[in-house]
Amino acid sequence: MFAVALCAAALAGCSATGGKRAEDRAKQLAANGSAVNTPHWTFAMVTHSGAGDTFWDIVQSGAKQAAQKDNIKFLYSNSDQGDQQAQLVQAAIDQHVDGLIVTLAKPDAMKAAVTKAVKAGIPVITVNSGAEQSEQFGALTHIGQDETVAGNAVGDELNTRGRKHALCVLHEQGNVGLEQRCAGVKAHFHGRMDKLYVDGTNMPDVQSAIEAKLQSDPSIDSVVTLGAPFAPTAAKAKQQAGSKAEIDTFDLNAQVAAALKDGTLGFAVDQQPYLQGYEAVDLLWLYRYNKDTLGGGQPVLTGPQIVTKDDADALLEYTKRGTR
Repeated sequence: MFAVALCAAALAGCSATGGKRAEDRAKQLAANGSAVNTPHWTFAMVTHSGAGDTFWDIVQSGAKQAAQKDNIKFLYSNSDQGDQQAQLVQAAIDQHVDGLIVTLAKPDAMKAAVTKAVKAGIPVITVNSGAEQSEQFGALTHIGQDETVAGNAVGDELNTRGRKHALCVLHEQGNVGLEQRCAGVKAHFHGRMDKLYVDGTNMPDVQSAIEAKLQSDPSIDSVVTLGAPFAPTAAKAKQQAGSKAEIDTFDLNAQVAAALKDGTLGFAVDQQPYLQGYEAVDLLWLYRYNKDTLGGGQPVLTGPQIVTKDDADALLEYTKRGTR
C-alpha cells in the first residue's frame, strides 16, 4: 500500500514538474510572440525599394509577423541602385546570416553577390522580381507574381473596358519587372500602348510628365501606373490636364482602395505583398528546420488579382492595417 502511494506520489511529482516546464515554455513563447522553440536564427531581406515606397512597408509587415512567429531576428535593408543593393547583400553575408531574401529587379548587378551567398551556405529566396533568374542564381524558390502574366491580365481588362489607347508609366529605369509588366500589357491589349519613363523618386516631376503627355495626346483613354504610390499622382495629372482617361494601377494600398471605392481609379492589380514577405520568412524557417521547399522549383505565385470598386469595401479594412 505504501509502495503504491509512494509510486503515485512520484508520478504526480514528475507530472507536476513536466507540466510546470511545459507551462513555463508556453509562457516564454507567448511573451516573445513566437510559436516555436527552434533556434533564434537571423534572416536578412535586401530589396530594390526606393525611398517612400509603401509597397515595401506591406512586404515588411508580412515578413516581421512571420519572423515573430518563427523566433527569427529579421533585418531589412534596401537600395534602388543595383550596385548598392549588391553591397547590402555582401554585408549580410559578412554578418553570417542564417537566411537571405532578395529581389532581383536588376539581376546583372545582383548575380555575383547572390551566388556568393549561396556558396557560403546561406539559403536564399527571391521575392517580387527576378523569377527567371532565381533558380539560375541558386535560390531555393521565387515568391511573387509573374509580371508578364500580370501585364496580360491588365491588357485583358483594358479590352473588356473598351479602352483604345493606353499609357504605361514606368517609374524606374532598368527595372526588368516593370518592363515585363508593360510588355505583358501590350501583348494582350488590342489598342495602342505608349510608354512613359519618369523619375519615381520625384513625384512633382511624375505628375508634370503625365500631365504633359495627356495634354499633348487627348486620345489616351487609360493611364496604367506600375506602383500604388503613383496612381494618385496620375489622377492629379489627369485632373490638371482636363483628360477623361481612366487611371488604373498595379499594386494596392489604403489610398488605392479608397480611390477605387470613390471611382477615382478604375481597377488595380493586387500581387499581395504581405504574402511575399510572410511566405519568404516562413519558407526559410521551414528549410532551416526541416529542409522543406515549396513549389517544386517553380515560382510560388501571389498574384495577379484584378480588384475593382466592387472589392474596395472588403479590402479597405486590411489596407488600413497595412496587410493588403
